[in-house]
Amino acid sequence: MALALSLGRRGQGNAWPNPAVGCVIVKDGALVGRGWTQPGGRPHAETLALSRAGERARGATAYVTLEPCSHHGQTPPCAEALIHAGIARVVVAVGDTDTRVSGRGFEMLRKAGVEVVTGVRAEEAERDLQGFLRVAGGGRPFVTLKLAASFDGRIATATGESQWITGPQARRLVHGMRARHDAVMVGAGTARKDDPSLTVRGLGVARQPARVVVSRRLDLPLLGNLARTAKDVPVWICHGRDADHERLQAWTGLGAKLLPCGISQAQIDPADMLVQLGKAGLTRIFCEGGSALAASLLGAEAVDEIVGFSAGFSIGAEGLPAIGAMGLERLAAAERFELVEARPVGPDLMHRWRKIAG
Repeated sequence: MALALSLGRRGQGNAWPNPAVGCVIVKDGALVGRGWTQPGGRPHAETLALSRAGERARGATAYVTLEPCSHHGQTPPCAEALIHAGIARVVVAVGDTDTRVSGRGFEMLRKAGVEVVTGVRAEEAERDLQGFLRVAGGGRPFVTLKLAASFDGRIATATGESQWITGPQARRLVHGMRARHDAVMVGAGTARKDDPSLTVRGLGVARQPARVVVSRRLDLPLLGNLARTAKDVPVWICHGRDADHERLQAWTGLGAKLLPCGISQAQIDPADMLVQLGKAGLTRIFCEGGSALAASLLGAEAVDEIVGFSAGFSIGAEGLPAIGAMGLERLAAAERFELVEARPVGPDLMHRWRKIAG
């Protein structure tokens, strides 16, 4: 199962809207097939592993990170494929929350005489598949907030200069993190000021993440990098339902996907926005700021993981803070995260924090 989990992570950022699943087939103590969900979500992990195992799958054990699907979509059910291949035993980490499956895969296997074991390394699988499991149940995607700041928590000088806070090693690592998410998200201020591309570069990825911009009024440059490339790499814009009609038409013409969202306290409601993005197929989102969007997501308790990069210099209080105003008056009201990793990356320090389950 450890190997199956490792294989499943290879599909992160590539498999959406399907889950990134891993599958390993073992017979007589030997590995005879393995697979993970391929770019675009097909073929599924079990299908790929079975094709590699061939006749050796008969009487073998399949280790799968998520309950095999039981419904006919664009491909036949994986539970059915395992049965037809003659698999004798299926070991699964976690059940599927998708209402089309949700126990039916297990039932199909057991009715066919296949032994089913569940709950093996379930905690790890739930963490890896958290976004999909939550979205399938009607909730929001998994959200990673990335912050690259000076030693004193600033992301730009008072004049707005921000390139580059961190070194090339950290920036390359960020591209790898982008590649493991379905989408990269920024606020409208960041899109206007930095004119970012938000693509994965230098890694030869099979599928670029969608690029999401949060802009209530759709007041984004129509001649910037995102606008010029919207037909080549997906651009999704979360906007208010009161956005200007001409701007809606302009961005639609450029090829952007527009998602109207609710408003809360004169800004896009982060809870509604994330549910809308989940309904549109996203399961893992990598937010790169700016400070107002970071504060909004944290204030809504909508961040699952924080990845910080700290550079070895200070900018001072006049610089732009990494996180905007949150209106907290008591420390007890601040959501807590636990440190899970810290290491140097070139001249900078990377530290990764995970939401404390409560």
